[in-house]
Amino acid sequence: MIQITINPRSPIPIYEQIKERLRLLLLAGTLAPGDQLPSVRQLAVQLTVNPNTVAKVYRELEQEGLLANHPGKGCFAAAPPGGRRRDERRTLIRNEARALAEKARAVGLSAAELIAIIQEESHE
Repeated sequence: MIQITINPRSPIPIYEQIKERLRLLLLAGTLAPGDQLPSVRQLAVQLTVNPNTVAKVYRELEQEGLLANHPGKGCFAAAPPGGRRRDERRTLIRNEARALAEKARAVGLSAAELIAIIQEESHE
């Protein structure tokens, strides 16, 4: 069973939280190509969300090529072509870094201070 946590108090919609967590598991290789995901109903029960929310996430990740749906069998992690997985990981982190840099600037931190914080955190 995959472990996903969501924060119902977050301003980020629940379906986006689920989608982002699954995307991370897929891009990190925690869910390898061919691994079966829980059914829509199973994941909805696990997360205490509406099954339509999980179904929407699965559909969107399938459209992105990260999941493959096999009717009657379930939903599976897909193998993206070529180096796409690496490119997507870099894009994901780049987007997070951009958002973090904006937050740092907003609170008055320099790029050097932000880099120092990241280096401190990566060594823990």
